[in-house]
Amino acid sequence: MKQKIAHITLVVDNYDDAIRFYTEKLHFTLVEDTPLGEGKRWVLIAPPGSEGSCLLLAQAVGEEQQSRIGNQTGGRVFLFLYTDDFERDFRNLLDKGVKIVRQPLEQPYGIVAVFEDLYGNMWDLIQPAGR
Repeated sequence: MKQKIAHITLVVDNYDDAIRFYTEKLHFTLVEDTPLGEGKRWVLIAPPGSEGSCLLLAQAVGEEQQSRIGNQTGGRVFLFLYTDDFERDFRNLLDKGVKIVRQPLEQPYGIVAVFEDLYGNMWDLIQPAGR
């Protein structure tokens, strides 16, 4: 048996605002943006050079989904973005005005910093040790 996680849903307030943030500030690629009718869209984004999972941007519908925006993991780091050049990508976050929650630290597994996306979801930016 062979399986993989294809997409991870990220609940957002607005498709276009989310696309702009991820493509302009994090340099993600817009993989797909297909209208599904009634205002719904199938929106996939991925980090540059990624061959793995994509983020599926899902615009919140209703109070319950709205309440999850920015806090899908109860205040914990939600997503982990690996990089081959920490300094380049950390500098980009600073230059684009992305909120840094924790400054870079050397850890046994690599160098890591925590940042927030436009909704307050926390991300780790990580360059694994030895790379």
